[in-house]
Amino acid sequence: MTTMAQETHAREARRIRETQGNREVQGVREAGEAREPREAGGSEIRRHELAAFLRSRRERITPEQVGLPRGARRRTPGLRREEVAHLSAVGVTWYTWLEQSRDIQVSVQVLDALARTLLLDPSERAHLFQLAAATDPTPASSCAGVTDAVREVLDQLDPLPACVQNSRYDILAYNRTYARLLCDLDAIPPEDRNCMILVHTHPQWRESVVHLDETMRLMAAKLRASMAGHLTEPAWKMLVKRLQAESPEFRENWERYEVVATRSKTKQFRNPHVGLLDLTHTDLWLSPELGARLVTYAPADEVTRERLEKLYAFAQVPSAEAEESGGTAEGAEAVERGVRR
Repeated sequence: MTTMAQETHAREARRIRETQGNREVQGVREAGEAREPREAGGSEIRRHELAAFLRSRRERITPEQVGLPRGARRRTPGLRREEVAHLSAVGVTWYTWLEQSRDIQVSVQVLDALARTLLLDPSERAHLFQLAAATDPTPASSCAGVTDAVREVLDQLDPLPACVQNSRYDILAYNRTYARLLCDLDAIPPEDRNCMILVHTHPQWRESVVHLDETMRLMAAKLRASMAGHLTEPAWKMLVKRLQAESPEFRENWERYEVVATRSKTKQFRNPHVGLLDLTHTDLWLSPELGARLVTYAPADEVTRERLEKLYAFAQVPSAEAEESGGTAEGAEAVERGVRR
């Protein structure tokens, strides 16, 4: 009897455990089924918001703003979908699906291209990436790695031009003299404040670099050397892809596969306001890794030192006010004196 009672007790225990297990499985299944619609619903809402935002931005951009002819038969307010797709180098069907809230994957490279095509300001760009549940890989107007102490050092270095860059050539912070060294840097959108982009695409920056061809080749070699540790990072791939699309000089230099280590050297810049500047370039690393660095330019002679003082004084005046006060004419005369010396 004892044995039969034990067997009966064991069977009952197994039945109870199986019943409990089935209930737990069913509970997990029900919880998952309840959670999945909520997640799907949230994703669907996000896609609809993204589509509406893209349409609203597209409709406010005129063809003239992006260099396109208006045409006589245009009925669409702003840009057409196919025009946005063409300017962003994406397929028309794919972009149409995006505005139709289709469930498609959007890369950070495409989001970056759309932000540029639609002329989004920093707040709108951040909103675009947030709606797409993506992280913007380009540097913002301020960088968490640039502390108040570093900014104080930058200010104290005036009138010596100085800035903070990372190994991708993004300009993260700068002082007043550097702001007017090669162009009006304050007028450049934060996402475009990158020395590689500026030296290959910005007319005034390019005109200010005396040995432009040599500089572009050297910078491409430095970028390739630095990129070895960042081959899979979206921001690096986006930068190279953009430069290849916009600059034949970069494409040629990039295909050389040259690599060069960072080193100090004397550089010459032709500033439109004070003339020719001979400057000794030095990198001061801000961390043990070869990442963020303080880039400084010290005068190589007394003439350059005096001209830096004048440039700093000029940089203290707001850009528009400086131009109205006759800075352009004085700059032309200064350039001529600098070239003759």
